[in-house]
Parts: sequence; C-alpha cells; structure tokens
Amino acid sequence: MLDSLVVFLVSLLIGALGLHIGAIVIADVSDYTHAFFTALFGAIVWSLIGFFFGWIPFLGPVIVLLAYLAVVKRRYPGGWIDAAGITVVAWVSVLVVLYTLAAVGLTTFDAVGVPGT
Repeated sequence: MLDSLVVFLVSLLIGALGLHIGAIVIADVSDYTHAFFTALFGAIVWSLIGFFFGWIPFLGPVIVLLAYLAVVKRRYPGGWIDAAGITVVAWVSVLVVLYTLAAVGLTTFDAVGVPGT
C-alpha cells in the first residue's frame, strides 16, 4: 500500500512538472502548486470520465480527453487551443523527464496527471 502511494505521489509530481512547463510556455503562468492541483484534478476527472464513458468505442476516448482539456482550460487563462497547447507541452515534457529517469533506472515510464504517459 505504501509503495503504491509513493509511486502515485512521485508520478503526480512529475505530471505537475509537465503541466508547469506547459503553463509557462503557453500561458506565461509560473506556479508549480497550481500545476500540482491541476494535475491532481485532471487525473481524477480522467479516471472518473474514463470509467463511465471510456468504454464507448471511438467516442469514449474523445470524451475523456475533452474532459481533461476542460480541467486545464478552467485552471489556466486562455481557451481550448491554449489548453491543448499546455497539454501537448506537458506531455512532451513528461516524456523527456520519464525517459531520462527510466534511462538511469530510477522510475518506470508513466506519470499521473498527464494523459498518455
């Protein structure tokens, strides 16, 4: 149980770092705490919407992604394009961090709070 909690927290911190970088690049917002809670809320929404709608062929994943983008849009200035930009930059940032950490044997290749990583 403790191991799972540690993995969740570390993954959440890495996901928040990705959102933080995305917010700096796209929205010119630099607040890691804000990014942390955005990652946490995004992970919760992703999980809940995925549970209820993710099973629908083709449409389910789109609904889940739109729900996640809605969280990012709500938490940062700008519209849907900015939310998508923040998410893309976050995704790339997390991939770079996770690849680096996995290459040195410190973690696996996944993170909480940024979809698809």
